[in-house]
Amino acid sequence: MSRGDLERLSKEAPIELALKLHRPEKTSRTSSKPPATDRKERREKSRPGGAKPGHEGHKRAPTPDPDQVVEHRPCAHSSCGEPLPADLPAEVVSVHERIDLPLVRPAVEQHRRLCVTCPACRTRVVAPRPAGADATPFGPRLHAVATDLKTFQALSYERLQAALSDLFGLRPSQGGLMNVLRRAQGCFTEGRDVALARLRQASVVASDETGVRIEGTDSWHWVFRCQDAVVHHAAPSRSTVVVGEVMAGHRPAVWISDRYSAPQGHVDRQQTCLAHLSRDVAYAVEASDDLIAMRFKGWLDRAFGLARRPTELAASTLARKRRELEQDLDAILKTSATGDLAPALQARMRRGAINS
Repeated sequence: MSRGDLERLSKEAPIELALKLHRPEKTSRTSSKPPATDRKERREKSRPGGAKPGHEGHKRAPTPDPDQVVEHRPCAHSSCGEPLPADLPAEVVSVHERIDLPLVRPAVEQHRRLCVTCPACRTRVVAPRPAGADATPFGPRLHAVATDLKTFQALSYERLQAALSDLFGLRPSQGGLMNVLRRAQGCFTEGRDVALARLRQASVVASDETGVRIEGTDSWHWVFRCQDAVVHHAAPSRSTVVVGEVMAGHRPAVWISDRYSAPQGHVDRQQTCLAHLSRDVAYAVEASDDLIAMRFKGWLDRAFGLARRPTELAASTLARKRRELEQDLDAILKTSATGDLAPALQARMRRGAINS
């Protein structure tokens, strides 16, 4: 922005610009940022660790069935030197345990095909190839460990290589590890098909997506959820094509999302994700002095409170409270707002009211 552009601004514009520059940074509570980004702030505000004065201590309970028990008995009295026979009655005064992991070494079963010469016809006879000789040399336990470390523990291929080397002395190539994971996919086919079938029959579906790196390229990790299933789907695209592929033509009655456009063509009624909206409201409360943000927060608190106990209220009471919420929301939406955060919240709420 040039000096001339600044000079043409109205008096309110520099004020709004200054307010934006002094807004607090967004956290995981007020945005989609991961909780790990909040650690520095939490560390600066944290109290000293450790037990507080007067706190009753806790000790780890002894193992009820240890693998080995070693008893230490005194052999002689330390003062008078009198020998202490081994058959004297004794009592346990303390228990100390040493816990360690067993030495884990790969179990390698090597198959050697032998060749002999027939004594009758002098022909060389080679043993048949053993079953599975042309398949992978890695067994099912190694497949399970590699799959757990790569998927559930989110190790990269390089770190997975290092872990298998450090823990077990194995040194498979990254290509070999990729093949291990591809073969392991078959074990999850049945569960995947069941989850997809339930998703494609659900009347209410929720979805969200986030960026992820797959084999060095920018991709998207989609999550689809219904009452009976959760489906994770990785795709190179964030477009509506992904939704169509996963849903296979099924149109649920209600779709819950952050109002991203991709799912909207697959449903008639769209529900704004209240978790996303609540984060936006929390940030507006912190960064704005407009009372609209506080009114939205109070309205959401009431709506969440009502949603937690629908079965505790009579149908007439539930209907009355719902009408009150709708009336209060209508009043908030009609109220004039200042700045840019509160009007943006009103716009999001209006879009949800029109499209739901």
